[in-house]
Amino acid sequence: MKPVYLDYNATTPIDPRVAEAMLPFLHEHFGNPSSSHIYGTTTRQAVEKARRQIAEMLHCAVDEVIFTSGGSESNNYAVKGAALAYRAKGNHIITSSVEHPAIVEVCRYLESNGFRVTYLPVNGDGLVSLEEIEKAITPLTILITIMHANNEVGTVQPIREISDIAHRHGILVHTDAAQSVGKIPVYVDDLGVDMLSLAGHKLYAPKGIGALYIRSGVKLEKLIHGAGHEMNWRAGTENVIQIVGLGEACAMIHGNLPTYHDHMKYVRDRLESALKQKFPDIRINGHPEKRLPNTSSVSFRGLEANTILSELSDVAASAGAACHSDHVDVSAVLTAMEVPLEFAMGTIRFSTGRFTSAAEIDQAAERIAEVVEKLRPRDAAKPVQAEPGRIRLTQYTHGLGCACKLRPQLLEKVLKRMPLSSDANVLVGVDTSDDAAVYLIDSETAVVQTVDFFTPVVDDPFQFGVVAAVNALSDIYAMGAKPLFALSIVGFPSNRLPLSVLEEILKGAHSVAADAGISIIGGHTVDDTEPKFGLVVTGSIDPRKVVKNIGARPGDALILTKPIGTGILSTALKQGMIDDLQAGVLFRTMATLNKGAAEAMERFDVDACTDVTGFGLLGHLLEMIRGSRVSAEVQISSIPLLPGVMELATAGVIPGGTQSNYDYTEQFVAYDDRVSTTQRLILNDAQTSGGLLVAVRQEAVEDFLTVLGEKGVTSARRIGCVLPEQKFRIAVQK
Repeated sequence: MKPVYLDYNATTPIDPRVAEAMLPFLHEHFGNPSSSHIYGTTTRQAVEKARRQIAEMLHCAVDEVIFTSGGSESNNYAVKGAALAYRAKGNHIITSSVEHPAIVEVCRYLESNGFRVTYLPVNGDGLVSLEEIEKAITPLTILITIMHANNEVGTVQPIREISDIAHRHGILVHTDAAQSVGKIPVYVDDLGVDMLSLAGHKLYAPKGIGALYIRSGVKLEKLIHGAGHEMNWRAGTENVIQIVGLGEACAMIHGNLPTYHDHMKYVRDRLESALKQKFPDIRINGHPEKRLPNTSSVSFRGLEANTILSELSDVAASAGAACHSDHVDVSAVLTAMEVPLEFAMGTIRFSTGRFTSAAEIDQAAERIAEVVEKLRPRDAAKPVQAEPGRIRLTQYTHGLGCACKLRPQLLEKVLKRMPLSSDANVLVGVDTSDDAAVYLIDSETAVVQTVDFFTPVVDDPFQFGVVAAVNALSDIYAMGAKPLFALSIVGFPSNRLPLSVLEEILKGAHSVAADAGISIIGGHTVDDTEPKFGLVVTGSIDPRKVVKNIGARPGDALILTKPIGTGILSTALKQGMIDDLQAGVLFRTMATLNKGAAEAMERFDVDACTDVTGFGLLGHLLEMIRGSRVSAEVQISSIPLLPGVMELATAGVIPGGTQSNYDYTEQFVAYDDRVSTTQRLILNDAQTSGGLLVAVRQEAVEDFLTVLGEKGVTSARRIGCVLPEQKFRIAVQK
């Protein structure tokens, strides 16, 4: 069965009647509306029919409607266009603290270009104060832009009253009505607004189409210049097929709004009633009466929204907050409403639509209750008895693999305040950035110890155990050491997953230990909110042969033994965006021990080595060269990528850990201007079970690569070189 869709505020499906109206314009009616022949006049008539349909819905004149590419463009044109057109009159704009980014970012842009913006607070229900608006107005105020209804909590603002206040002072009013059109009456004269934005994909029309109402007499500075399309407001050949769809969708709203409203409210209220009955302590955010009929922002006290949604795979909804290892990102709307953190962190937006059935609501309410009940704290959690079956481990966590680690900026601050060891037998400690410690036993023996654990990056429990074990062993191999034995570290949500899943994880880890020639002989477990697994690994090495991640010398070549991009691919796996073939490549890459690379290193003079994991390629390289007091240059064209990584990163599939790595390393890296932002993020991707980054003497490069190939490390590549210390730490060339 498909998941119950309760995310209509994010986007709506195209109504079948809308799709039917669009079909003739795919093949039969393809003419340019600006052409004078029959092919052009047919499409011109279709465009003007759609304009009329929108005008009828809004109760405005047809020449007051122009077509745009969507709500964001409509908002940009209204706010930026008005600001520039009326700049001679003043430079002050008033908006609210709960606006959509398509308003907030425009205001930020205008602030950087000489405008002053007042961001009005809201009360606990999300309403702006009319008194605050009066106070904010100055002689230089030229525009007030306040959304009609909030996309997160559904609160409907008093736009009519705001318009009256504004017009008494000769100020223009714009409202973003993307969420309200099709749910409540939206008539421009009743609202008194001078401009109004709407978005097609919020009202059962296609994505990529929108409209802007501009009251007669209002002036706007053009944003898109060219020919005189759209009554000379916006240049560009009209998107006929989508315009037709938008017009038909608005005609349906014009004729059926009361029916749509009542149905959405009925199913929304049915969901809220079921959840309140099960959990009386939940919080419903937004105004109790002045709220969109389809929107329900529900806060579950003390829980994490992304954890709920990760397990709630059969209900589609949106989180109001994202919880990370070191902080909680609460939405700007909930923050502005001062929703207490204990509620805000567990906020989920459920939004119903015209196709939502009562049966779906009952099904969703039951599943939501099951998940929330299972996640609520208990004195003694009852273990889950169900068989693993269709369990997908990545759905039980919100921070994937090494990407869930503490941000490097924060960790660095903490470690700087820690004392260094005074024990002379500590050969490698916290004074370097190595992920392992080395302790001298005698002149011929030193003990190497490391620990690594993380959350699932693959769905199969056995495979997760394999990947976690390989990742933990990697730090031993990076030191040039041989592993001796290991201990398990387990965090396991026994109230969410059956213990048979843990058994499979351990079996996977033991299979890797067997390949490495060691045993896992114990460990430690805790009951946790999400699954975590890793190993403490003990190894041995000749103290004279310890390879650190410092010691790289100018002239050394930099060799990378595995392709990068596991963080991006793991995120795509969780989101269901890669196929079985790509998932197989991802697993095989992460499941490959760095044992062969370590054995190859024994035959060469290696100056420095580190494994490429959570800090990303550039983060680990940065640690190496800073500790070695050198600089480095890498060629992005030489760096091997896993298949599909570039395409996925371009699509925005970027884990939070990758973004944090990029934010940290950017100040130390000189990027060639031709290196795109997407490529820069990939170089900082938070890896799991990545390869080794080796600094080896220039004269040994070819022989080293040959031996790596003999050891089965066929993906190894030379990616750059070590330079004498420069102003920059790392130079990334195209």
